[in-house]
Amino acid sequence: MTAPVTPVLREMRWWDIDPVLELEKELFPEDAWSRGMFWSELAHSRGPEATRRYVVAVDGERVVGYAGLAAQGDLADIQTIAVARGLWGSGLGGRLLTELLRAATAFECAQVMLECRVDNVRAQKLYERYGFEPIGFRRGYYQPGNVDALVMRLTTAPDGGFAAGSPSVRGTENNG
Repeated sequence: MTAPVTPVLREMRWWDIDPVLELEKELFPEDAWSRGMFWSELAHSRGPEATRRYVVAVDGERVVGYAGLAAQGDLADIQTIAVARGLWGSGLGGRLLTELLRAATAFECAQVMLECRVDNVRAQKLYERYGFEPIGFRRGYYQPGNVDALVMRLTTAPDGGFAAGSPSVRGTENNG
């Protein structure tokens, strides 16, 4: 019996959009992003003026997760994190989040914000393990289901990074 392969994280490229869209539609059927939204985000992830960081998790040839972050000034915003259902609880979500926090540090951001569906307790617990704190709600944020979003924030550690409260950033694997 062969040991399971750990998915590899790498930069998302245009050829990843179709497999990412398949996963997006499976995981977020009511409010899935469009092809154009991903193209637009990737257009801002290259070159010296880049303000985005998008990564995919690949298991062999299959995209099994993806994540994206947007930065502007000293504020970063986690745009999306998704993991194939078969890998929930494997730590892949934590690895993707860690990569986004590294990117926020590289962009010299002082805080990272995100919105999370109020009914997505699994994701909220992951973010809390990394030190994110709830700061408010956005009513009816997720459409067309009219589902509220919990707004969460993480501020930098005294050394200027996001390692405080972030187990994987310190090198310890997270099981989220």
